[in-house]
Amino acid sequence: MSSFAVIIPAAGDSSRFKGFRQKKPFVELKGRPIWLRTVDHFVNRPDVSEVVLVLARTDIEEFQERFEADLPPRNFRITEGGACRSESVMKGIRALRKPAEYIAVHDAARPLLTRTWVSEIFAAAIEKQAVIPGVSVSSTVKSVAADGRIESTIDRTPLRLAQTPQVFRRTLLENAYQQVADSSVFTDEASLVEAAGHPVFVHEGWPINIKITTKDDFNMAEALLAVLAKDSGIGVSHRTSSLR
Repeated sequence: MSSFAVIIPAAGDSSRFKGFRQKKPFVELKGRPIWLRTVDHFVNRPDVSEVVLVLARTDIEEFQERFEADLPPRNFRITEGGACRSESVMKGIRALRKPAEYIAVHDAARPLLTRTWVSEIFAAAIEKQAVIPGVSVSSTVKSVAADGRIESTIDRTPLRLAQTPQVFRRTLLENAYQQVADSSVFTDEASLVEAAGHPVFVHEGWPINIKITTKDDFNMAEALLAVLAKDSGIGVSHRTSSLR
């Protein structure tokens, strides 16, 4: 069985997440913190060797105080992130302690997955070596000038909205970080790997797999929880005595 390490970046400042007194990953979604709902999809899989949650340095103490009793009992650790997403992911990779053939990077704010979907993208990665989920653009797309005037209508046929988990052969992703001079300009791992000259393939994504960015997204996620498949891992309780 191929093995996967999972990096979950959660070191952002949640600047667009208005109306809450805490950062986005720490907010409870239907009674459980968003970060835990996300982590649960990976920690109990036999093909996942390790899960690393990447936090801002200023959040680690609060995280330890609030969530120690909720931490998964196996294959889980936290590490300090960086100034941007790519730096946080790189630090997550460096924090890995167990062997893995593949690395999956998944947004902490995408808690609406199922076991079946994760299995699909993992299988696609084994076949293609570099795969991301993506959903088709259903609305008409316009290019708009600064004054609001429509400049053109863009053909939406080849367009896809990128999602996570983005999954790569480990050596491929590590080599991409070494080859690219400035990884901070890339907003996802796929664009980094593309810049390093390796093809990345798109696997059909899942509309429910939304990223919680705003309060409206949060409200939508609450409603969508009710329609997720029962095998998504939601509801599993974890306890442990220490952070690793």
